[in-house]
Amino acid sequence: MPGPSPAHTARRVGAVTLLARDLPRLGAFYTALLGLTPLRQTPAEVTLGAHGAPLLHLKAAPGLPAPAASRPGLYHAAFLLPTRADLGRWLAHAARGGLRVGSGDHLVSEAFYLPDPEGNGIEVYADRPAAGWTWENGQVRMDTVAVDAAAVLAEAGLDAAALGSPDFPAYAGAPAGTRVGHVHLKVGSAAQAAGFYGRLLGMDVVADLGSAAFLSWDRYHHHLGLNEWHTAGQGRPGTPAAGLGGVELYAPDLGPVRERARAQADVEDAGDHLRLCDPWGNAVTVFQG
Repeated sequence: MPGPSPAHTARRVGAVTLLARDLPRLGAFYTALLGLTPLRQTPAEVTLGAHGAPLLHLKAAPGLPAPAASRPGLYHAAFLLPTRADLGRWLAHAARGGLRVGSGDHLVSEAFYLPDPEGNGIEVYADRPAAGWTWENGQVRMDTVAVDAAAVLAEAGLDAAALGSPDFPAYAGAPAGTRVGHVHLKVGSAAQAAGFYGRLLGMDVVADLGSAAFLSWDRYHHHLGLNEWHTAGQGRPGTPAAGLGGVELYAPDLGPVRERARAQADVEDAGDHLRLCDPWGNAVTVFQG
């Protein structure tokens, strides 16, 4: 089966907003972890990006409590690197920094996972060539098996045995083309959330695990993950907390989204973008792009 069409870059995930209990600490962490640079900075907000492209908006929220694990919100924000070699260079950087990371080869991608200092989930990944993805009846085959970390390092011309050497090359920062490839949210019902986002945004369910669903545009493996693993049965939280502040999505034509959003009670139409919340309070801004 063919992979995603060239148009898949038009409908995409934009920047993720996090409400930070300790803004300086969180900003410094993402700058060091991903090699991002400040694009805009005030005492109350920092926008971090790669080569001019914004990826993270961090907003100071020192008075908010940390979100409970059972609270709907962010499961992880996934930062997509352009090539497997870029992933290898990042992995070496993480190892030299003493970070403990989990991993998963998902057949469509190779990924590494860790939390930030405030408990927000992070994925750093690179896609496998789309021509090798397996599709059947509109569903893409994904799994979680062990990543061959040595092979990922070797793709970048690096040897795991040399990580401690003072001559080992320093990380050059996030490469051009780094972006938020997908966002994975915690919801009260994966099936209900898949219906909500599928109808509203015209996304296709490309993998349905029952307790989790993965949706995308244009035959990408997923732009949006939705799971109820820790939040089954939960509704919209009644009080604010730190963590996810919002997700940006880009659609080439807002007209159909605007029409489908008319039934939503809490939609703000700003002309070139729409702001709304899903049934669990996860804020989404859909831009014309």
